[in-house]
Amino acid sequence: MSRSFARIVFAVTTVFFAVFFLWPVVQILKGGFLDADGRLSFAALGELLSNSLYLGGLGNSFLLAAATTMLALLIAVPVAMLSDRYRYPGKGLLTSLLLVPMILPPFVGAIGIKQIFGQYGAFNALLIALGLHPPGWTFDWFAASPFLGVVIVEALSLYPVIYLNAAAALANVDPAMEEAAASLGCTGLRRFGRITLPLIKPGLFAGSTIVFIWTFTELGVPLIFDYTRVASVQIYHGLKDIGGNPFPYALVVIMLASSVLLYGLGKGLFGREAYAMMAKATSTGGPSRLPPLRAWGCTLLVAGLIFVAVLPHIGVVLVAFSSHWHATVLPDQFTLGNFRLALGHDLTVPAIANSLKYSSFSTVIDLVLGIAIAYVVARTRLAGRQILDFLAMLPLAVPGIVLAFGYLAMSQEGRFFAFLNPVDNPTPLLIIAYSVRRLPYMVRSAAAGFQQTSETLEEAALSLGCPPLKATIRITLPLIMANLIAGGLLAFSFAMLEVSDSLILAQKQAFYPITKAIFELFQLLGDGRFLASALGVWAMVFLGVTIAGMSLLLGKKLGVIFRV
Repeated sequence: MSRSFARIVFAVTTVFFAVFFLWPVVQILKGGFLDADGRLSFAALGELLSNSLYLGGLGNSFLLAAATTMLALLIAVPVAMLSDRYRYPGKGLLTSLLLVPMILPPFVGAIGIKQIFGQYGAFNALLIALGLHPPGWTFDWFAASPFLGVVIVEALSLYPVIYLNAAAALANVDPAMEEAAASLGCTGLRRFGRITLPLIKPGLFAGSTIVFIWTFTELGVPLIFDYTRVASVQIYHGLKDIGGNPFPYALVVIMLASSVLLYGLGKGLFGREAYAMMAKATSTGGPSRLPPLRAWGCTLLVAGLIFVAVLPHIGVVLVAFSSHWHATVLPDQFTLGNFRLALGHDLTVPAIANSLKYSSFSTVIDLVLGIAIAYVVARTRLAGRQILDFLAMLPLAVPGIVLAFGYLAMSQEGRFFAFLNPVDNPTPLLIIAYSVRRLPYMVRSAAAGFQQTSETLEEAALSLGCPPLKATIRITLPLIMANLIAGGLLAFSFAMLEVSDSLILAQKQAFYPITKAIFELFQLLGDGRFLASALGVWAMVFLGVTIAGMSLLLGKKLGVIFRV
């Protein structure tokens, strides 16, 4: 029965990924490499690579991703080291607050940052109030360098992904190895570079890969900063000419190839390394108590980082509660009217209902497929189960904008899947896109639960005549319910706040999800940014409750969900 179930899961999953993952990618490749007569041609690719505009966009995207990943690493790794190795006042509260940036989509945070550092923003008003500049002085900090603005917003939003993986990796390091190095005179940064860093390198790779690919293909933040010379925005603007222009296809092909190549290169260099370690009981490891001055220094350092990281959130919240904020440190007037207007706007209520519908259906798909895949990978010896695991994780390496573009390509008029064309009704494609993009988190969460639960309980049930599938449902699933709830919550909440698929596939107002509604509201003159921020605050509260719930369920194991 177990082997038959495993084969059914393998077949169903293979078909699902073939139709809704590989086929869209094939359509992109066909659009980029086949001419009007259906013959293989590299003309569009060659022209694109010789076009300075598109080449510059790809270069800028790569530089954005590299700079963001480096900044996120510089933020996350030291903080993870402090949290794992030392005790300091307020540590419990501060380590929880480190995850706060995850409760806001980066492009919504960009709205808050623009309000604070804009031409008539709060920062300029503060400089004038301190007498550092004369009254009336203006300067738009990120208009002068939108590249820097995108990097900062992305890094402050995404560093928790690296932090979670680094913290989980550090928690698994045997302190005896570091103590042995210290006894031989290897201490400080040298010990970190020679001993600790190699041990946690696979965990850092896991987080860095997600951050790099996320930033490389990010669409919302560059749009908010009006930074158009990046590949994702060029693809977005090319959608209106998708039927007859091969350049968007070629650009997506290059973005796809770059993401997969970088993922594979990193996986080959860092992802395979694993070091066997003794249990921590072999050592007196654990957080060290610091002298009072140094302990308070750690507290101030972590608290300062958190304050900077939540500046986008502070900006969004203040804009949402204000009726006028112009050239002052704080809003001139506070009001709850924006929330009332936002909920009464013809964009918002349908958008919230749409997002709930899309995310609920996609989460059900992820739960069913994720549990089944994790069971086959962790509990069976089926030949090819590693392929199943690879397929389930592959969406982490393929950018959301690439998949969304592929769905558009496969549903064009005259194609086999034309009945899914999002121009008429994007609901099926949005549900599929959300489920494919978030399935890896569900699989990783469920697989971790299976691996941490002994098989002896199932074997005992089998010895008493209980069928294998029934034993799993009645015995194992209740024991790993915390993992399943955490993975389901993450899949649901991230689907609610998905950006690339929403911006590209939702083309009619009646089908806008919440992120598309926020973006459209921000474009409106007058009260647009206030209403968009009010919706952003709703999103923050929603995802904040979700992250808090997952932290309570999984604790330090939360980082395993972001493993690749």
